[in-house]
Amino acid sequence: MSLQDKVCIITGAASGIGRGIAERFVADGAKVAIADLDLDVATATAEELTRRGPGKAIGVKMNVTDEDQVNAGVAEVVKTWGGVDVLVSNAGIQIVHRLEDFPFAEWKKLLSIHLDGGFLTSKACLPHMYAKGSGSIIFMGSVHSKEASPLKSAYVTAKHGLLGLARVIAKEGAAHGVRANVICPGFVKTPLVEKQIPEQAQTLGIPEKDVIEKVMLGETVDKEFTTIADVAEVAHLFAAFPSNALTGQSLVVSHGWYMN
Repeated sequence: MSLQDKVCIITGAASGIGRGIAERFVADGAKVAIADLDLDVATATAEELTRRGPGKAIGVKMNVTDEDQVNAGVAEVVKTWGGVDVLVSNAGIQIVHRLEDFPFAEWKKLLSIHLDGGFLTSKACLPHMYAKGSGSIIFMGSVHSKEASPLKSAYVTAKHGLLGLARVIAKEGAAHGVRANVICPGFVKTPLVEKQIPEQAQTLGIPEKDVIEKVMLGETVDKEFTTIADVAEVAHLFAAFPSNALTGQSLVVSHGWYMN
């Protein structure tokens, strides 16, 4: 299965998991739009990946909660490369509070980035996929799409919601050859997770070592973090899979933290 010359949009792709997925796709010959809030960083990332080849990349400014900006970014990609084959809705944040202390503004911000972002980018890309009669939409879920943890009410709610959105797209898109699936990673040691370690230690009143070994990795089979490369390989599978045999599904990549 190959992504040679496939046009891919990856949100939040200037760093972290999104960048890792972009690297994997470009290495397979894809044309990748690095969609990110920071255009300068997105463009620098795109230039670096293009130098490595064999695929190519461009930077696109995109706030996934802004419908006009999402539509403009997708239109730019279509103008540059003629269509869209793959969307990876990866942009996300984490905010942790006990439920009774969760500021409503922060709740809405997190849900907007994850859920509104997934909705708006899908809405913008689907007409172009329908016109081609094929496409793949991939949402970045989490083990928290299946499970729950203290302090993460907004995140858990958002990640559960992406499962439902993917299933609707899978049903609506099937007649047009469009698939939709969800990647559900365990803890990946990105800046997003690194930031959580001291926050949870303070909130829970435990050492940072215990946050890592007991809270984050306590239910894994080997006390190992999931890697960006692990997630990128699953993204490649979902992106390159050739038929609707694999749609409306979620795949957990978590060192056995969650098994189903």
